[in-house]
Amino acid sequence: MIELSKKDKKAIREIIEKGLMKEFEQGLEKTEKIISNWRNQKEDNRETYHKLFKHIRTFDKHIAQRYGDMRGSNYIYIVAAQLHENFIDEEDLKMLSDETANSINLILKISESLK
Repeated sequence: MIELSKKDKKAIREIIEKGLMKEFEQGLEKTEKIISNWRNQKEDNRETYHKLFKHIRTFDKHIAQRYGDMRGSNYIYIVAAQLHENFIDEEDLKMLSDETANSINLILKISESLK
């Protein structure tokens, strides 16, 4: 377990926030697509409502799982997941110490090798 410096904790919170905003954007875009399909193709109201409800419920569960118990000991795992899903990129890791950035990349490599 890596002990994050105050500087790394501050930077990593900024990185996490950036990734979270991109996740929200992606969720909203999917919501918009469901509604747009309903308007443009005159899809069934009930079916569209259920699609929309399912999407929002699933998305909300995902956000709660990833960010609901956010604390220092989880920071590097959250950032590794965001990096894996392209919500952030390697450039964002330059804000961190080499040790922290390397730890995140190691977690990412290990998780990818397990697939």
